[in-house]
Amino acid sequence: MGTTASQLAKDSLSEYQELTFLTKQEILLAHRRFTELLDRDERNHPNPRVPMEVILTLPELKSNPFKTRICQVFSTSEDKDGSLTFEDFLDLLSAFSDSATLEIKSHYAFRIFDFDDDGTLDYGDLEKLVNCLTGETEDTRLTSEEMRQLISNILDESDIDKDGTVNLSEFQHVISRSPDFVSSFKIVL
Repeated sequence: MGTTASQLAKDSLSEYQELTFLTKQEILLAHRRFTELLDRDERNHPNPRVPMEVILTLPELKSNPFKTRICQVFSTSEDKDGSLTFEDFLDLLSAFSDSATLEIKSHYAFRIFDFDDDGTLDYGDLEKLVNCLTGETEDTRLTSEEMRQLISNILDESDIDKDGTVNLSEFQHVISRSPDFVSSFKIVL
């Protein structure tokens, strides 16, 4: 399914429409934006990768507290460096699109919040999640007691099987009760 960065073939466009939640216009815009991130000599490479540091310069990601984690989750790089191919970039935009389902959005949100990639949200993941949301400056950082209490409250509310972690189905159950999740989990180019 790879394509050159300088042009997008009609058959590739159709395939991308079938495989994503994006419209033809959104795919073409994504392709243009992705191509602009490439160096000139990379634009004719058959399947170029944009380094994570360059992806993070996009205004749509720049102020997102989970920007690094988002790149890591959507990157197919064997080096695990967060770099993205055009198809990785489309997957990211598709999951964050208005048309993506609650199931897709909650699945990717869970993966983004699962910092250690072990398939559960444990105390360490929840602590990193809270720190991302509150900021890690002296003014915004929670005390250890506040953090402990907050994570305890999150687990009391979310950990249905009481194993001390939140698994994907528990997370999706919580998200299903949050009406604004779908509309707030988005990135629009």
